[in-house]
Amino acid sequence: MSAPPHSPHGVADLCAAGTALYEQALRDGRVGAGQADTAAPCLLSLGLLHPVVDDLAQLEPVPPALVLHRLLRASGARIAEERHREERLAALFEPLMRVTGGPAAATEPGSLLILSGTERINGAITEAMAEATSEVLCVQPNSHYSGPRGEAAQPVAMARDQALLDRGCRIRTLYQHTQRHMPLVLARYEQLRGDAEARTLDEVTDRLIAIDGAVAFIPAGEDGRLALEVRHPALLTYFTTTFDRLWRLATPMYPRAVRRPSLDGVTPRQRAIAALLVEGHTDAVIADRLGMNVRTARVHIAKLAATLGSDSRAQLGYLIGKSGILDREQSQGQGSGPAG
Repeated sequence: MSAPPHSPHGVADLCAAGTALYEQALRDGRVGAGQADTAAPCLLSLGLLHPVVDDLAQLEPVPPALVLHRLLRASGARIAEERHREERLAALFEPLMRVTGGPAAATEPGSLLILSGTERINGAITEAMAEATSEVLCVQPNSHYSGPRGEAAQPVAMARDQALLDRGCRIRTLYQHTQRHMPLVLARYEQLRGDAEARTLDEVTDRLIAIDGAVAFIPAGEDGRLALEVRHPALLTYFTTTFDRLWRLATPMYPRAVRRPSLDGVTPRQRAIAALLVEGHTDAVIADRLGMNVRTARVHIAKLAATLGSDSRAQLGYLIGKSGILDREQSQGQGSGPAG
């Protein structure tokens, strides 16, 4: 039976097998090279064992004091290099800070900052969330979860979200109704542990992540490669106020899901489509705003037409207005919105 694979690690993370064999070598004075190759090859690569001069089939231990001295010297060199790097950065940016003028420019972080590249954006969000102490507000439209980009972003988001929840913080997220049964979204709430809530709307704004009312991130381009980091107090107040108003109008999805009622055989999704039809939007625009494909939108339009007895697009708009379904939905929403 072959030995289990040996995962690479450093001296600070010495494996149990390596520790046991190194202790044996210190007690006995040496161990067999074959034994080390099988049980703990890390001891050779980390310089804790070396071949005996007159018997290459045997390995003897390097004294722990010598190993510790060597490691501390290397650590000291790294610390010194980091200090030199800090000095070089300070020397580089000090004159530049004087050029940009004024003590405010030198001491206060920018209220608006463009972030370029997925790695830079994720790094900034992760750093801000690591400092969070209260609550994160998120708006996640359907487009963010579509395709490979959404799947690739999920593990990164899950790790930082769970770390935040583990610190006792809260996460509230708004999705579109079309995402209520999306596997990627469902998997997220099956795995997260802590104070996480989710609600849904027919339409949501573009993506938003607002952290503690102190910083927010919004898209600055259509391809997701540019983001705007916002620290301006007035804008942050606007974002959080808008989110809270949408939250009160939204339908709970997690941790307790609420089923949206139908009115006279017209489903909530069909009512949302009806509202956009009355506004004169095309099938493509309706599909985009509600987070579905055009074919699905047309299926819902056909079902709505059949329910209302319409034979044409023009007649459908007239019958929607005559039926009063949009008026009743509005009055129902004003009277029984979920508590915030």
